Amino acid sequence: MAVFPDELGIIVYAPALVGDDRRPLAIVHGMEGALPGLRLDWTYSEKEEFVALPHRDEWIVSDRTDNGFPFICNDDRSRPVTITGWENPNGLAAGSPPHLEVHGSLHLDAAGIPAGANVLAAIGEGARAFWGRATPSNAAVEISQQTIDPVRKPGVPPRGLPALRFPDYIRSPEVPHYLGWLNYWSAAAAQAIGFPDPTRDAELLSRAWRTASGGWVVQLTDAPLDLDNPAHLDALKRAYERFSEIGGRAAP
Repeated sequence: MAVFPDELGIIVYAPALVGDDRRPLAIVHGMEGALPGLRLDWTYSEKEEFVALPHRDEWIVSDRTDNGFPFICNDDRSRPVTITGWENPNGLAAGSPPHLEVHGSLHLDAAGIPAGANVLAAIGEGARAFWGRATPSNAAVEISQQTIDPVRKPGVPPRGLPALRFPDYIRSPEVPHYLGWLNYWSAAAAQAIGFPDPTRDAELLSRAWRTASGGWVVQLTDAPLDLDNPAHLDALKRAYERFSEIGGRAAP
């Protein structure tokens, strides 16, 4: 999928699609409902030219390439909005089955920033996801560098952030692998990491809300996460300190 500058990248992790699964349509319809005026009626050709989708819903239902759903987008290159999904053959935790990954993006502008939490919630709820996140692309790159392994991916996490472990060290699919600016935690994920604790999570709860399914959307900072901002970096570090389960760091 194309990556754009000034992008709010969204990823949610959900159970794999099975049979006549209608979750792809729920994801797309939910995303459109969460961003006023959005229509995802287009895709890209191999030359990255816009191709109109007059029968979009039927196409989404019938095209199960990679046991996911096809790339669709709006028709505005200056403010791109995208969504697609595929099955990842690896498990989200030790011994767990393949899973569905849904990848989307919004433009970080006056429309996309305030809509980000609602869009993430709509995708997470539509996918019946375990967990997910929405993070500006620059911060997401650095957060991805936190996951290391002495043999498979040696290194040192950036900016003094904690080292996170590979999925085969994580005890269940509900445990998030990492944090983002906006975090979608299903009810099971929130329970797995011990959120919320009214006495410990007052700051997070001031920027959090419940979803229709009983999960949570938790926003770490008021503005989009910028790791060059010391206050934002501190907020991310505090959240990791609070939730030691995230990234497989808790003692077994």
